[in-house]
Amino acid sequence: MSAAVFHPAVIEMKGVSVAALRDASMTVVADVNWSVQPGEFWVVAGQQHSGKSDLLMLAAGLTPPLQGNCRVLGCDPANFGEEQLTERLRIGFVFAGGQLFSQLTVAENVALPLRYQKNLAEIEVAGLVTDLLELLELAPYARLLPSQLAANWRQRAALARALILKPELLLLDQPLAGLGSRHQQWWLDFLDRIWRGHAWLDGRPMTLIVTTDALRPWSHAQKKYAVLHGKSFSVAGIWPEVASSRDPVLHELLAETSEPKIT
Repeated sequence: MSAAVFHPAVIEMKGVSVAALRDASMTVVADVNWSVQPGEFWVVAGQQHSGKSDLLMLAAGLTPPLQGNCRVLGCDPANFGEEQLTERLRIGFVFAGGQLFSQLTVAENVALPLRYQKNLAEIEVAGLVTDLLELLELAPYARLLPSQLAANWRQRAALARALILKPELLLLDQPLAGLGSRHQQWWLDFLDRIWRGHAWLDGRPMTLIVTTDALRPWSHAQKKYAVLHGKSFSVAGIWPEVASSRDPVLHELLAETSEPKIT
């Protein structure tokens, strides 16, 4: 019998205190103990100002912990530098609101990571960008600036920019916020497809973490859930446990609905 293959955690946090983005000396979440395994899909829920964005930035290796031990893809985020560039490029991040470069077109925004990080000919860059824009239904908007797009499409362009390097770990901060109902459903369907293994990723499953203030749209028997409340982080389990919980915080997050915009 062959020995079992060991897969290290994608993210491992032990006794971690998360710093606030607006004040790096302030603890916004304390004593986080969390392990994310390869191929898992985590939904981290919390009300406004509960520390969702702060935790996600730490999980991406973009900020160091105030206390505790944190490893992202086997590396300490505090030591992320040029020598760890290969590991950093295995992580994709979609910021709340997209955060596209306003002076660049959609195609230029998506191409930027390739131009900075890959030694590719311009024709190769253009081909990869075109393929991804078509996959995400963005091809008609390739030459437009972000200011010329509705928020629905800006958010999708930000997803394309995060996916262009084919990351192993994708983190998304409030990806459904402010989207119309049709776009919300597109995101839910597409993220499920890349989680399981999409042709764009050569069929390789992806590890995903999303944040939200409304749990119900993310219901799925195989996803995992965690909650931020009162500077604490707690694992809520799988969906049947979440849906049947008597925890008042979970009840509030289950009752929340993200009001879709009319587009």
